[in-house]
Amino acid sequence: MPLFYEVLSGVILKKEDEQERRNKSATVTNPINNKRQHKLLCLFYPQAALVLNASRRFRYTLDLKKQEEKTQILRKIRAHAQAIRAAYLFKAAGDGQVIETTKPPAASAGEFPIGQEQLASVSREHDTVALQQYGGVAGISNLLKTNLEKGIHGDDADLLKRRNAFGSNDYPRKKGRSFWMFMWDACKDLTLIILMVAAAASLALGIKSEGIEEGWYDGGSIAFAVILVIVVTAISDYKQSLQFRNLNEEKRNIHLEVIRGGRRIEISIYEIVVGDVIPLNIGNQVPADGILITGHSLAIDESSMTGESKIVHKDSKDPFLMSGCKVADGSGTMLVTGVGVNTEWGLLMASISEDTGEETPLQVRLNGVATFIGIVGLSVAVVVLIVLLARFFSGHTRDASGNVQFKAGKTKVGDAIDGAIKIVTVAVTIVVVAVPEGLPLAVTLTLAYSMRKMMADKALVRRLSACETMGSATTICSDKTGTLTMNQMTVVEAYAGGKKNDPPGNKSELSPKLHSLLIEGVAQNTNGSVYVPEGGNDVEVSGSPTEKAILHWGLEADSEVHIHWKGAAEIVLACCTRYIDANDQLVDMDEEKMVSFRKAIEDMAAESLRCVAIAYRTFEKENVPATEEERAHWSLPEDNLVLLAIVGLKDPCRPGVKDSVELCQKSGVKVKMVTGDNVKTAKAIAVECGILNSLAEATEPIIIEGKTFRAMTDAQRDEIAEAISVMGRSSPNDKLLLVQALRRKGHVVAVTGDGTNDAPALHEADIGLAMGIQGTEVAKESSDIIILDDNFASVVKVVRWGRSVYANIQKFIQFQLTVNVAALVINVVAAVSSGDVPLNAVQLLWVNLIMDTLGALALATEPPTDHLMDRPPVGRREPLITNIMWRNLLIQAMYQVSVLLVLNFRGRSILGLTHDKNDHAIKVKNTLIFNAFVLSQIFNEFNARKPDEFNIFSGVTKNYLFMGIVGLTVVLQIIIIEFLGKFTSTVRLNWKQWLISVIIGFISWPLAVVGKLIPVPDTPINNVFSRFRGRRKEPEASQ
Repeated sequence: MPLFYEVLSGVILKKEDEQERRNKSATVTNPINNKRQHKLLCLFYPQAALVLNASRRFRYTLDLKKQEEKTQILRKIRAHAQAIRAAYLFKAAGDGQVIETTKPPAASAGEFPIGQEQLASVSREHDTVALQQYGGVAGISNLLKTNLEKGIHGDDADLLKRRNAFGSNDYPRKKGRSFWMFMWDACKDLTLIILMVAAAASLALGIKSEGIEEGWYDGGSIAFAVILVIVVTAISDYKQSLQFRNLNEEKRNIHLEVIRGGRRIEISIYEIVVGDVIPLNIGNQVPADGILITGHSLAIDESSMTGESKIVHKDSKDPFLMSGCKVADGSGTMLVTGVGVNTEWGLLMASISEDTGEETPLQVRLNGVATFIGIVGLSVAVVVLIVLLARFFSGHTRDASGNVQFKAGKTKVGDAIDGAIKIVTVAVTIVVVAVPEGLPLAVTLTLAYSMRKMMADKALVRRLSACETMGSATTICSDKTGTLTMNQMTVVEAYAGGKKNDPPGNKSELSPKLHSLLIEGVAQNTNGSVYVPEGGNDVEVSGSPTEKAILHWGLEADSEVHIHWKGAAEIVLACCTRYIDANDQLVDMDEEKMVSFRKAIEDMAAESLRCVAIAYRTFEKENVPATEEERAHWSLPEDNLVLLAIVGLKDPCRPGVKDSVELCQKSGVKVKMVTGDNVKTAKAIAVECGILNSLAEATEPIIIEGKTFRAMTDAQRDEIAEAISVMGRSSPNDKLLLVQALRRKGHVVAVTGDGTNDAPALHEADIGLAMGIQGTEVAKESSDIIILDDNFASVVKVVRWGRSVYANIQKFIQFQLTVNVAALVINVVAAVSSGDVPLNAVQLLWVNLIMDTLGALALATEPPTDHLMDRPPVGRREPLITNIMWRNLLIQAMYQVSVLLVLNFRGRSILGLTHDKNDHAIKVKNTLIFNAFVLSQIFNEFNARKPDEFNIFSGVTKNYLFMGIVGLTVVLQIIIIEFLGKFTSTVRLNWKQWLISVIIGFISWPLAVVGKLIPVPDTPINNVFSRFRGRRKEPEASQ
């Protein structure tokens, strides 16, 4: 049995399958060096097998943004637990008790000789003495009936036994807010409280003056309308909270690999059981408490548990791993000893609740808009209140029969108070209509709707603000492998023995020694694994796509130390001084042969192949460090290498990626490819994907190498950043520099990434997009959105959804402001001129419900259209209310105000009601005004769908929610007019009056078409006023 020392070293970079692609010659002492390398040291000696440092990486401590409150809570709980433990130890010592770390009695856990308490006492206390008494990790694995190499059997019966004995890897969630809590929140609205008080007073006075049968209508109607508003608002908010809760649960559902029955399978973190064997790689989260089986320079970031940012190195002296921590460096395998609430992480997570109260920048802006409109509405309501009260108490207000309502000294106190309460109710209701509480609701609705639909489009939103920010994205810096390409690699070309092998897997062309060395290098210098089923079927290869491809190729091809290297072909080749020819002879690498190999690499790169070179060198055993600690910090010799083979791997472009890139370019979003691949490979793929139109374009700075960009000053980088389309041989640090340069130039940048070292770039970008399949947990936690299928087409869908969020909010603002302006102007003019208002409190509350909750539901859930991608990105500082919106809403509001005021003052003669009784005529006129006003809003809701398009019905039948809400509103309006007159102070209308109402509403459609023909200036109105104010100030300053 040969003795293997193997060292696989690299830098924390983008994709695991790109690890061979970076520059190779970095040393351990340079933590931010971008060189990519794979090294394997194999010592062939009989007797034993020892593996060293199989996945060496450089240390890089990330400065990630943390949620400070959550961190503080975790630290406090952790500190409390440690304090309690210390107090018990102190008390025991004070009582003179001897605290022994003797082996606990092996209590049986059903099928297993060891119980959960014994496992917990070992892992929680980090008790190495007790661990040794159990026989170390091997002894624990025997007690748990686990094979340290093949894992557990993993059948249903086995998993059930383990869950029954040790629990599942889940923890109880804190109960979310109940529906009644949302009801209570809705009740706390000040305007609704005032209305409820007014309703109660009106109810009491009405019953007192008119009796129980007739007197409850006015007060009861207002109370019912208020309760309806409260219930609908609470239901809407409660449904959104459930959606956000489900999305948060999806974020916590991490998928990872475990070894069961000798093979690696992917499962949910919730499916882990005690006894599972789990491979750990850089960037992973430790999914449960456990003990290290084997580790290669394994370093764990335990800051999430201890609060200290110190990186802890794990080995046989300190083998205990805590759930929730992150792998900062190296790799290894662990045996799970505690899951769920039996881990400290589980206890912490059960004691804190997920905060879904994030407020996005758009919500903040809209709150400001809502506050301003509310202040205007409040001012108008105060004016109306003062005017109406003055008219009432001065004897200028008459009832429906023409009688003066208040006569000083003659009118009863109860009647006077009743009249005053009705006036106050109208004023308060105007405030209810004027305060656009639907604006924040519309944002919540559209964000929740977008998040849910984006999940179906393979995008998991981690931060709400990212939804809207994507609508402003001007640049996307995308990875190549797995995002623009399929991430399915195969070896299609190979050079070994100094010549090209055709086909590449032809074993007969390889000499015995070369074949043996290649198998050695391919099989040992890898993070992949090969599983041979017992039935002897086809072998299964796992690992990153590059590793899998080379392992498949290796499987097809079948007293000193060997150091094996694998990495970017031109970098490894530069370190080679010899090669093995077809006769197993070591031949010096002369200039001619070096040129021929470089030519082969260039030819493969031109065909968009990824080139990987495999090399080795011999080393004296006595020069190998003797101890594990020394070997962990040993800089491996990287000169005088012997070239074994150069292979070219094909990773085809994803279907449809060219169309997606073209769609981005057309919509004003520049796509830049940032890859660790050879510049020539990157160039070929960029042309294939449509990022470059032709190879003739591929000149600097359009295509640039990472090291060239890195060597520039900030000013130079700023100058060329916008021109760059492709960056090859780049490191995550280069990507970070590019993002910073673009942001300094005013771009809104979206970045894709999946490696641990991508975290700074993901954090720096306006929108960080982590890859769901290839991405590490560290990258995902630094991102705003996780692309679940690693596909660039999904990134483009996210851009569409981002624009849709803005578009839907703008549709709703246009609709709501039209109602606001019309309702306020009509009531104010009528109140000031005649002392009465055509729209009473109950009617206004119904309009408020249509305008706010139902309007938000209808317009905020419009799906994105292709038309959104015909526009440029939404400017960050662009006003929410555009010139087009101002034009549309002012035209509609002026039309509604004009028609309804004419009806208010000349309605009796126009409708032919001059011969009717005064009381009945006024009621019919006011009912028609109310009906026409509501129907105008329903028709205008269609206009709001397409603010800048003529065809307002495009796609309307596909939006079932919109059609349902419009239909429901029409049905309820008919019921209100025809059957609920006593509640709403309306009367039934005949068919002619219904037809008049419908025609008034219908005219808004052709009017909108005519309005859209009116051109609007490109400069926002806000800017025009700002410039005007600035010009006025200049002469004043000069004087």
